[in-house]
Amino acid sequence: MKAKSKAQQKAAGAALSAKRGDTKVSELTGASKDMYESMSEDELEELASTDHDDLPRKKS
Repeated sequence: MKAKSKAQQKAAGAALSAKRGDTKVSELTGASKDMYESMSEDELEELASTDHDDLPRKKS
């Protein structure tokens, strides 16, 4: 699955960082916390690795 916005990609990156132990889970908020709890590391990596050049800032 590809990210639909830069905001979604950023949230996936934060959740992925927490899954890998680089960031504290307690530092996550909002969408990144939901993603951390509901998605696998592979799913998060796929979202976070989406090419962001053509993505809107926020999903409309």
